[in-house]
Amino acid sequence: MPKQNVSPLEHPQAVLQEIERLAQHIVVARKRRGETQAQWARKLGVSQPTMARIERGDPSVAMASYVMCLWLINPSLGLADLVAPAKDHAALEREVAKVRQQRRPRQANAFAPVQTVAETALPKLSQPAPNRVSRAHGNAAAAGLAALLAVSGKKTG
Repeated sequence: MPKQNVSPLEHPQAVLQEIERLAQHIVVARKRRGETQAQWARKLGVSQPTMARIERGDPSVAMASYVMCLWLINPSLGLADLVAPAKDHAALEREVAKVRQQRRPRQANAFAPVQTVAETALPKLSQPAPNRVSRAHGNAAAAGLAALLAVSGKKTG
């Protein structure tokens, strides 16, 4: 196993707390099922001491072991959905700002009608780029972008 550059104890406190919270939930799920650490360890393909480390929230345990625990608890819940592009609000906000910056009129005329970002950008963004984004993802991204525009419009308007 390659040596880690950063000790798990040097991770941000918020990350360590989330791992501990995850561990607590894993313990509760295992106990509610009436199973031992050894039984879960066998299901996960890890040793019982590793299962104990998972339940303590040890950040140095392989991510795959934690993901496998999540899958044992709820196989229909997709962990990757937590970081799906449509839910990446920071990236969506950045994209909105970029589109707004590109759409600013070169010469500001206070009396000239200006199209909103939603009027100019969304029809183009709702069409996925060929070979890059699926139609469903493109529509979801456009819907997310529209929601962000609506929220930011309420803040400034």
